[in-house]
Amino acid sequence: MNDLLTLWSANSAVSAAIWLVLAMTLLYFGRNPAHRILLSSGQGLRHMLRMASRALSQLERQLGKRNREVLLAAARNDAERRIEREFTRIQTLVARDLSGYPALHRQISTAIDNVENSYREAGDSAPLPPAWGEVVNTIAALPSHGDPAVAKILSNIKDAVHDTHKETLKTWQASADQRHKLLAKMQPEWRTLNGKMDEVARTIDNLDNRTHQLDKQMQHYEEVRRGEDAAVRSLTSSSLTQFFIAGLVLTIALLGGLINFQLIAMPMSEMVGGTSYIGGVKTSDIAALVIILIEIAMGLFLLESLRITRLFPIISSMDDQMRRRMMIISLSILCILAGIEASLAYMRDLLALDKEALQQSLSMAANASGVAASNAEFRWIPSIGQMVMGFILPFALAFIAIPLESFIHSLRTVLGLALVAMIRLVAIAARLLGNLAGHSATLLTHAYDLLIMLPLSIERLFSRKREAATAVQFDDSQTTDELADAIPDVAAEEKRSRKSRSKNNSSNNSGDAAVAVA
Repeated sequence: MNDLLTLWSANSAVSAAIWLVLAMTLLYFGRNPAHRILLSSGQGLRHMLRMASRALSQLERQLGKRNREVLLAAARNDAERRIEREFTRIQTLVARDLSGYPALHRQISTAIDNVENSYREAGDSAPLPPAWGEVVNTIAALPSHGDPAVAKILSNIKDAVHDTHKETLKTWQASADQRHKLLAKMQPEWRTLNGKMDEVARTIDNLDNRTHQLDKQMQHYEEVRRGEDAAVRSLTSSSLTQFFIAGLVLTIALLGGLINFQLIAMPMSEMVGGTSYIGGVKTSDIAALVIILIEIAMGLFLLESLRITRLFPIISSMDDQMRRRMMIISLSILCILAGIEASLAYMRDLLALDKEALQQSLSMAANASGVAASNAEFRWIPSIGQMVMGFILPFALAFIAIPLESFIHSLRTVLGLALVAMIRLVAIAARLLGNLAGHSATLLTHAYDLLIMLPLSIERLFSRKREAATAVQFDDSQTTDELADAIPDVAAEEKRSRKSRSKNNSSNNSGDAAVAVA
């Protein structure tokens, strides 16, 4: 570096000035190629980034279209599944309740016939008094006029009328009693009929509710099939909600799995061996993890057999008998594993007791034995608690299949949206970088001109002088033209005067001829 600074002179400042002048001269003569290189590089980079941005925008549209199709397809499958479930419930309702409708109809018809017959029997009128009763009464009311024979006859007739009235009244009372008995007999028939009608009303109401639910599902299915924007927005929002809720439940399940792992890892080290390793990990830890994963797998198979989840279509497509067998096998294995975990939890408690006793014996504390004796009588409480936890946690982990299915189904939508957002950001960044590259190239050309500011100023000075001289020449030529235009054209003036004189002569000749004719 020092040699370069003293190449032209012993004084480094002079040498640096010479280097500066040389560099400035070289930069000045290479100005146009350097500008072309900078501008072409900047514009090329700008065009390339804008093309990349356009390609990414097109990819974003295609991916958004694909996400929309995937979301609608998943919604169609879910709607078809819900509709199928509603049809199954309606079929169960019809098979369970309406299959006995013929017998119920017969019971209702029989009850109605009994009620009708009883009513008809209860509606019979009381026996009327004989038709000659009024004649007898009229005769009995005739005056006797003091004749004892007539009075006796009338008295007998009157007694006969009273007796007949009493008999009629007794007959009517007996008939009323009979009607009351018939009406009392109708009461259980009415109750039976009322109960049967209530049963029919409940069945019809349940069927009506199911049909309303089916109508809603069919309406949602039609909206999804048409691919309406409102349905897509609703499905997207629902997928995001399901994703976060399922993620929260899976996080809770993961914490439960860690607790379960800690519960069985220690006794598994005694069973498998605490000094055995597989790739840097304890074999006992791997064994405990495998037991937990098998429990989760059995839970998946159990819920798939019950058709609660649909993660494995081959299980859902099995016949009912095979699914029932699979359900029994999965539940049996799950119960066995839960029992094993409960025993391991109890074993862990025993190991903890042994460890604590060993520590106390080593410490040889005076009052340690007393404390241990005081705590030993309540030691069964944590033992039972650990055993219960070891038995319940496998069944709790078995239900992880439900949030797992929702998480997997909503994860596709969330990943698609995240990918679309990322591509959009990259496209915007590429467009901004392209514009920045174009402006940077222009800025670099100006910076280049700033480096050769001195020769450029000299060039511009000479250019201005040259332009001023060119302007003066242009003004001089313009003045000459104006002077040339100001010189009158004598030949043209003579030609125009000759034409005017010839026109005047011709007009005078025509006037003389007219006067002569007159």
